[in-house]
Amino acid sequence: MVKICGIGAGYVGGPTMAVIALKCPEIEVTVVDISHSRIAAWNSDHLPIYEPGLEQVVQQCRNKNLFFSTDVEKHVAEADIIFVSVNTPTKSRGLGAGKAADLTYWEGAARVIAEMSKSNKIVIEKSTVPVRTAEAIERILTHNSNGVSFQILSNPEFLSEGTAIEDLLNPDRVLIGGRQTPEGLLAIQTVKDIYAHWLPEDRIITTNLWSAELAKLADNAFLAQRISSINAMSALCEATGAEVSEVSHALSKNSKLGPRFLNASVGFGGSCFQKDILNLVYISESNGLTEVANYWKQVIQMNDYQKDRFVKRVISSMFNTVSGKKIAILGFAFKKDTSDTRKTPSIDVCKGLMGDDAYLTIYDPRVSEDQIRRDLSLNSTVEWDHPIHLQPTISPSTMKQVRIVKDAYEATKDAHGICILTEWDEFKSLDYQRIFDNMQKPAFVFDGRNILNVGRLREIGFIVYSIGKPLDPWLRP
Repeated sequence: MVKICGIGAGYVGGPTMAVIALKCPEIEVTVVDISHSRIAAWNSDHLPIYEPGLEQVVQQCRNKNLFFSTDVEKHVAEADIIFVSVNTPTKSRGLGAGKAADLTYWEGAARVIAEMSKSNKIVIEKSTVPVRTAEAIERILTHNSNGVSFQILSNPEFLSEGTAIEDLLNPDRVLIGGRQTPEGLLAIQTVKDIYAHWLPEDRIITTNLWSAELAKLADNAFLAQRISSINAMSALCEATGAEVSEVSHALSKNSKLGPRFLNASVGFGGSCFQKDILNLVYISESNGLTEVANYWKQVIQMNDYQKDRFVKRVISSMFNTVSGKKIAILGFAFKKDTSDTRKTPSIDVCKGLMGDDAYLTIYDPRVSEDQIRRDLSLNSTVEWDHPIHLQPTISPSTMKQVRIVKDAYEATKDAHGICILTEWDEFKSLDYQRIFDNMQKPAFVFDGRNILNVGRLREIGFIVYSIGKPLDPWLRP
């Protein structure tokens, strides 16, 4: 039996290994992590991450050919193929701070692999890494190999949280990059054969190592660029009376563009977009490509501008101050159908409002109170100079202005305004007449995801701001 070891039991490693186990019942798959609490959760009825369909896949395979363990050394030693899905955050200090990827966890994993390996192995980069990371990993493994041969491949993930299981079961493409040597090509074919259990051959793309590594960064950069582009248009729409959803619809009918990632919002979040663009900026600067670096910087600057613009709109609409006012925050996750809050726009929006002394009641159906408080109380790593309203730190005394509740109606009771920051489906079907009746007047709604029926809300009596849509008469200059 072929044995696969997945190092890292997070948002990438857990679901990816679970689907491989589901589709390849003859392969033994073990996910390892040094976090005992995380592994215990994977072995329980309460998985450490929420992803639609994930629980069913895990239950079908767990303790059959899918296992979760903290015994990293044992399973690394026994594996034929090792997928490495460890965190590669942006460096917070030292050379490249604020832009370069921190490969500390990757280097640690490589040293464990080198130390424990007694047989030849294929080592696969699954987490996002800078271009030519494989070369550095190769050196670590080679100089500590004890005669063992390693083949390094890049097999980047292209998952969207909230649809990760569907993305794994039915991806538009799988990318495998490796050395163009006989041994490298054989390793590529070995991994290709795994995916061929459920995917047609034309969806499995093979490249050299560096192309695969760069393609992942480029993929996220291009998607983030589209979001920043439509958000830039949303500001222009508000200034001119145009309707951003109509502009988006017109763009989506252009077959050269397509409809994806054209919804204006309060801004993009998640673990990948900003981190990968910063990485791209650092690589460009390191290679003397200043103009290229500046081009990609603007994508992030536009994202920060959109969050700052939203905060300023809330404050200016409510008589130029939210001091002492209760603002209901509906949604904290960076997108619906996930519990992930990494780089969620909600953090900056909440901090911006708290910086003007607002009192917040926050409700999210999937994010825990502990997670929300951690996100708001932690000092931000400031990659760029944030606009003035996006406060990087919140003091313990200011955190007393935050209350996390279990219900949208409780969050909005006696509130002066509501901010929709995650596009959860349940927010579309709330009883807004009931909400209006229980709010302070005038009652404001700031729809940061453009999911609500603006006309209906105004009929009820709300003053409504929806990104990129003609301004409410109350809000016009």
